[in-house]
Amino acid sequence: MRGVGRLLISCTDRPGIVAAVSSFLRDRGANILQSDQHTTDPEGGQFFMRLEFKLDGLEEQSEALEGAFADAVGDSLGGTWRFEYSEHRKRVAILVSRYDHALAELLWRHRRGELDAEIPLVVSNHAELENEAARFGVPFRHIPVSRANKAAAEAELLDELAGRYDLIVLARYMQILSPSFLQAVRTPIINIHHSFLPAFAGADPYSRAYERGVKIIGATAHYVTEELDAGPIIEQDVARVTHRENVDSLVRTGADLERIVLLRAVRWHLEDRVLVHANRTIVFH
Repeated sequence: MRGVGRLLISCTDRPGIVAAVSSFLRDRGANILQSDQHTTDPEGGQFFMRLEFKLDGLEEQSEALEGAFADAVGDSLGGTWRFEYSEHRKRVAILVSRYDHALAELLWRHRRGELDAEIPLVVSNHAELENEAARFGVPFRHIPVSRANKAAAEAELLDELAGRYDLIVLARYMQILSPSFLQAVRTPIINIHHSFLPAFAGADPYSRAYERGVKIIGATAHYVTEELDAGPIIEQDVARVTHRENVDSLVRTGADLERIVLLRAVRWHLEDRVLVHANRTIVFH
Protein backbone atom coordinates (compact mmCIF):
# COMPACT_ATOMS: atom_id res chain seq x y z
CA MET A 1 0.00 0.00 0.00
CA ARG A 2 1.55 3.25 -1.11
CA GLY A 3 1.90 6.02 1.43
CA VAL A 4 1.92 3.77 4.50
CA GLY A 5 4.93 3.79 6.79
CA ARG A 6 5.88 2.34 10.13
CA LEU A 7 8.10 3.83 12.77
CA LEU A 8 9.80 1.51 15.28
CA ILE A 9 11.44 2.97 18.40
CA SER A 10 13.38 1.50 21.32
CA CYS A 11 14.84 3.85 23.91
CA THR A 12 14.94 4.74 27.60
CA ASP A 13 11.48 5.73 28.80
CA ARG A 14 10.74 9.32 29.77
CA PRO A 15 7.79 11.71 29.52
CA GLY A 16 6.93 13.23 26.16
CA ILE A 17 8.09 10.57 23.67
CA VAL A 18 4.64 9.77 22.31
CA ALA A 19 3.73 13.46 22.11
CA ALA A 20 6.95 14.32 20.28
CA VAL A 21 6.54 11.56 17.72
CA SER A 22 2.84 12.26 17.15
CA SER A 23 3.42 15.98 16.79
CA PHE A 24 6.22 15.44 14.29
CA LEU A 25 4.00 13.31 12.07
CA ARG A 26 0.99 15.64 12.46
CA ASP A 27 3.05 18.65 11.43
CA ARG A 28 3.95 16.89 8.18
CA GLY A 29 0.37 15.95 7.35
CA ALA A 30 0.55 12.29 8.34
CA ASN A 31 -2.48 10.42 9.64
CA ILE A 32 -1.68 7.89 12.39
CA LEU A 33 -3.39 4.57 11.64
CA GLN A 34 -2.20 2.53 14.60
CA SER A 35 -0.02 3.16 17.64
CA ASP A 36 1.27 0.69 20.22
CA GLN A 37 3.77 1.21 23.00
CA HIS A 38 5.18 -0.66 25.98
CA THR A 39 7.57 0.17 28.79
CA THR A 40 9.42 -2.20 31.08
CA ASP A 41 9.29 0.46 33.81
CA PRO A 42 7.80 3.98 33.62
CA GLU A 43 10.64 5.22 35.81
CA GLY A 44 13.49 4.98 33.34
CA GLY A 45 12.77 1.54 31.89
CA GLN A 46 13.04 0.58 28.24
CA PHE A 47 10.35 2.07 26.00
CA PHE A 48 9.14 0.44 22.79
CA MET A 49 6.85 1.89 20.16
CA ARG A 50 5.36 0.82 16.85
CA LEU A 51 3.45 3.47 14.96
CA GLU A 52 1.81 3.04 11.55
CA PHE A 53 0.86 6.12 9.55
CA LYS A 54 -0.39 7.27 6.15
CA LEU A 55 1.25 10.14 4.30
CA ASP A 56 0.65 11.03 0.67
CA GLY A 57 3.86 11.01 -1.33
CA LEU A 58 5.70 9.17 1.44
CA GLU A 59 7.96 7.18 -0.85
CA GLU A 60 9.22 10.27 -2.66
CA GLN A 61 10.04 12.11 0.57
CA SER A 62 11.19 9.21 2.76
CA GLU A 63 14.83 10.27 2.87
CA ALA A 64 13.93 13.84 3.80
CA LEU A 65 11.41 12.61 6.36
CA GLU A 66 13.98 10.42 8.10
CA GLY A 67 16.50 13.25 8.18
CA ALA A 68 13.95 15.64 9.63
CA PHE A 69 12.90 13.09 12.24
CA ALA A 70 16.51 12.55 13.29
CA ASP A 71 16.97 16.28 13.80
CA ALA A 72 13.66 16.93 15.53
CA VAL A 73 13.16 13.78 17.62
CA GLY A 74 15.33 10.77 16.86
CA ASP A 75 18.77 12.02 17.87
CA SER A 76 17.46 13.08 21.28
CA LEU A 77 15.93 9.69 22.06
CA GLY A 78 19.26 8.06 22.82
CA GLY A 79 18.08 4.70 21.53
CA THR A 80 17.33 3.13 18.16
CA TRP A 81 14.63 3.92 15.63
CA ARG A 82 13.84 3.11 12.05
CA PHE A 83 11.21 3.71 9.39
CA GLU A 84 9.77 0.90 7.31
CA TYR A 85 7.61 1.33 4.20
CA SER A 86 4.74 -0.92 3.15
CA GLU A 87 5.55 -0.42 -0.51
CA HIS A 88 8.84 -2.22 0.09
CA ARG A 89 7.81 -5.87 0.15
CA LYS A 90 10.36 -7.91 2.06
CA ARG A 91 12.10 -10.72 0.19
CA VAL A 92 11.92 -14.06 1.99
CA ALA A 93 13.97 -17.20 1.40
CA ILE A 94 12.70 -20.47 2.88
CA LEU A 95 15.02 -23.28 3.91
CA VAL A 96 13.54 -26.75 4.37
CA SER A 97 14.62 -30.39 4.57
CA ARG A 98 12.15 -33.27 4.09
CA TYR A 99 9.10 -32.24 6.16
CA ASP A 100 6.72 -30.28 3.95
CA HIS A 101 3.98 -29.01 6.28
CA ALA A 102 5.52 -25.69 7.35
CA LEU A 103 6.74 -24.91 3.82
CA ALA A 104 3.35 -25.70 2.28
CA GLU A 105 1.54 -23.50 4.80
CA LEU A 106 3.75 -20.49 4.05
CA LEU A 107 3.54 -20.90 0.28
CA TRP A 108 -0.22 -21.43 0.38
CA ARG A 109 -0.81 -18.39 2.57
CA HIS A 110 1.45 -16.35 0.30
CA ARG A 111 -0.49 -17.41 -2.77
CA ARG A 112 -3.72 -16.34 -1.02
CA GLY A 113 -2.22 -12.90 -0.42
CA GLU A 114 -1.98 -13.38 3.35
CA LEU A 115 1.77 -12.74 3.57
CA ASP A 116 2.92 -9.31 2.40
CA ALA A 117 6.24 -10.41 0.95
CA GLU A 118 8.02 -11.84 -2.04
CA ILE A 119 9.12 -15.48 -1.78
CA PRO A 120 11.48 -16.03 -4.72
CA LEU A 121 13.45 -19.01 -3.37
CA VAL A 122 13.19 -22.32 -1.55
CA VAL A 123 16.46 -24.04 -0.62
CA SER A 124 16.73 -27.60 0.64
CA ASN A 125 19.45 -30.04 1.56
CA HIS A 126 17.24 -32.74 -0.02
CA ALA A 127 15.61 -32.87 -3.45
CA GLU A 128 12.21 -34.28 -2.46
CA LEU A 129 10.32 -30.98 -2.13
CA GLU A 130 11.20 -29.48 -5.50
CA ASN A 131 7.75 -30.37 -6.85
CA GLU A 132 6.09 -28.73 -3.84
CA ALA A 133 7.89 -25.47 -4.54
CA ALA A 134 7.09 -25.77 -8.25
CA ARG A 135 3.38 -26.20 -7.41
CA PHE A 136 3.46 -22.64 -6.09
CA GLY A 137 5.73 -21.33 -8.83
CA VAL A 138 8.72 -20.76 -6.52
CA PRO A 139 12.28 -21.52 -7.73
CA PHE A 140 13.97 -24.38 -5.88
CA ARG A 141 17.65 -24.81 -5.12
CA HIS A 142 19.11 -28.12 -3.92
CA ILE A 143 22.26 -27.77 -1.82
CA PRO A 144 23.15 -31.17 -0.34
CA VAL A 145 24.79 -31.16 3.10
CA SER A 146 26.89 -33.90 4.62
CA ARG A 147 29.43 -34.03 7.40
CA ALA A 148 32.20 -34.05 4.79
CA ASN A 149 30.96 -31.07 2.74
CA LYS A 150 29.21 -28.95 5.39
CA ALA A 151 31.62 -26.01 5.13
CA ALA A 152 31.41 -25.96 1.34
CA ALA A 153 27.63 -26.31 1.43
CA GLU A 154 27.32 -23.37 3.83
CA ALA A 155 29.56 -21.29 1.57
CA GLU A 156 27.30 -22.11 -1.38
CA LEU A 157 24.21 -21.29 0.69
CA LEU A 158 25.74 -18.03 1.85
CA ASP A 159 26.52 -17.06 -1.74
CA GLU A 160 22.88 -17.74 -2.61
CA LEU A 161 21.41 -15.76 0.29
CA ALA A 162 23.70 -13.02 1.54
CA GLY A 163 22.54 -9.53 0.72
CA ARG A 164 19.57 -10.65 -1.38
CA TYR A 165 16.90 -11.24 1.25
CA ASP A 166 15.27 -9.42 4.14
CA LEU A 167 14.30 -12.60 6.02
CA ILE A 168 15.31 -16.25 6.05
CA VAL A 169 12.82 -18.81 7.36
CA LEU A 170 13.83 -22.27 8.55
CA ALA A 171 10.66 -24.26 7.82
CA ARG A 172 11.98 -27.44 9.45
CA TYR A 173 15.46 -27.14 7.99
CA MET A 174 17.21 -29.89 9.86
CA GLN A 175 20.72 -28.49 9.79
CA ILE A 176 22.54 -26.48 12.46
CA LEU A 177 23.86 -23.27 10.92
CA SER A 178 27.41 -22.53 12.04
CA PRO A 179 28.36 -19.36 13.93
CA SER A 180 30.48 -18.25 11.00
CA PHE A 181 27.50 -18.56 8.65
CA LEU A 182 25.23 -16.63 11.02
CA GLN A 183 27.78 -13.85 11.36
CA ALA A 184 28.25 -13.61 7.61
CA VAL A 185 24.64 -13.80 6.38
CA ARG A 186 23.57 -10.64 8.27
CA THR A 187 19.87 -11.38 7.78
CA PRO A 188 17.22 -12.13 10.41
CA ILE A 189 16.44 -15.84 10.57
CA ILE A 190 13.25 -17.33 12.05
CA ASN A 191 13.17 -21.00 13.02
CA ILE A 192 10.26 -23.24 13.99
CA HIS A 193 11.16 -25.63 16.78
CA HIS A 194 9.00 -28.68 17.30
CA SER A 195 8.61 -28.33 21.04
CA PHE A 196 7.59 -25.78 23.63
CA LEU A 197 10.98 -24.25 24.39
CA PRO A 198 12.87 -24.34 26.66
CA ALA A 199 11.45 -27.81 27.38
CA PHE A 200 12.73 -30.70 25.25
CA ALA A 201 15.26 -28.68 23.29
CA GLY A 202 17.33 -30.52 20.71
CA ALA A 203 16.52 -33.61 18.67
CA ASP A 204 13.46 -35.90 18.76
CA PRO A 205 11.38 -33.95 21.29
CA TYR A 206 8.15 -35.85 20.61
CA SER A 207 9.65 -39.19 21.61
CA ARG A 208 11.01 -37.67 24.81
CA ALA A 209 7.69 -35.94 25.47
CA TYR A 210 5.90 -39.28 25.01
CA GLU A 211 8.32 -40.98 27.39
CA ARG A 212 7.58 -38.32 30.01
CA GLY A 213 3.82 -38.71 29.54
CA VAL A 214 3.25 -35.01 28.88
CA LYS A 215 -0.29 -33.61 28.78
CA ILE A 216 0.60 -30.55 26.69
CA ILE A 217 2.82 -30.34 23.63
CA GLY A 218 3.81 -27.19 21.81
CA ALA A 219 5.79 -25.43 19.11
CA THR A 220 8.05 -22.39 19.27
CA ALA A 221 9.06 -19.85 16.62
CA HIS A 222 12.20 -17.92 17.49
CA TYR A 223 14.99 -15.90 15.97
CA VAL A 224 18.16 -17.87 15.34
CA THR A 225 21.28 -17.03 17.32
CA GLU A 226 24.59 -18.79 17.77
CA GLU A 227 23.24 -20.53 20.87
CA LEU A 228 21.15 -23.46 19.63
CA ASP A 229 17.38 -23.06 20.15
CA ALA A 230 17.93 -20.16 22.55
CA GLY A 231 17.16 -17.12 20.41
CA PRO A 232 14.42 -14.58 21.22
CA ILE A 233 11.01 -16.28 21.14
CA ILE A 234 8.41 -14.70 18.85
CA GLU A 235 5.44 -17.03 19.21
CA GLN A 236 4.41 -20.27 20.91
CA ASP A 237 1.29 -22.39 21.08
CA VAL A 238 0.22 -25.62 22.76
CA ALA A 239 -2.30 -28.45 22.43
CA ARG A 240 -3.58 -30.78 25.12
CA VAL A 241 -2.88 -34.49 24.67
CA THR A 242 -3.84 -37.58 26.64
CA HIS A 243 -2.51 -40.99 27.59
CA ARG A 244 -4.14 -42.39 24.45
CA GLU A 245 -1.58 -40.66 22.21
CA ASN A 246 1.39 -42.34 20.61
CA VAL A 247 4.44 -40.75 19.02
CA ASP A 248 2.82 -40.60 15.57
CA SER A 249 -0.28 -38.80 16.85
CA LEU A 250 1.91 -36.37 18.79
CA VAL A 251 3.84 -35.64 15.60
CA ARG A 252 0.60 -34.97 13.69
CA THR A 253 -0.70 -32.63 16.37
CA GLY A 254 2.71 -30.97 16.59
CA ALA A 255 2.82 -30.41 12.83
CA ASP A 256 -0.45 -28.47 13.01
CA LEU A 257 0.99 -26.29 15.77
CA GLU A 258 4.24 -25.76 13.89
CA ARG A 259 2.46 -24.54 10.77
CA ILE A 260 0.38 -21.90 12.51
CA VAL A 261 3.07 -20.77 14.97
CA LEU A 262 5.60 -20.24 12.20
CA LEU A 263 3.01 -18.47 10.06
CA ARG A 264 2.21 -16.02 12.86
CA ALA A 265 5.86 -15.30 13.57
CA VAL A 266 6.70 -14.70 9.91
CA ARG A 267 3.63 -12.52 9.38
CA TRP A 268 4.39 -10.39 12.44
CA HIS A 269 8.00 -9.95 11.36
CA LEU A 270 6.92 -8.92 7.86
CA GLU A 271 4.53 -6.38 9.37
CA ASP A 272 7.32 -4.99 11.59
CA ARG A 273 5.46 -5.96 14.76
CA VAL A 274 8.46 -7.52 16.54
CA LEU A 275 11.08 -5.59 18.48
CA VAL A 276 14.01 -7.43 20.09
CA HIS A 277 15.50 -6.34 23.38
CA ALA A 278 18.31 -8.45 24.89
CA ASN A 279 17.02 -12.02 24.41
CA ARG A 280 13.32 -11.13 24.55
CA THR A 281 10.80 -9.88 22.04
CA ILE A 282 8.06 -7.29 22.25
CA VAL A 283 5.34 -8.30 19.77
CA PHE A 284 2.68 -5.71 18.96
CA HIS A 285 -0.24 -7.82 17.69
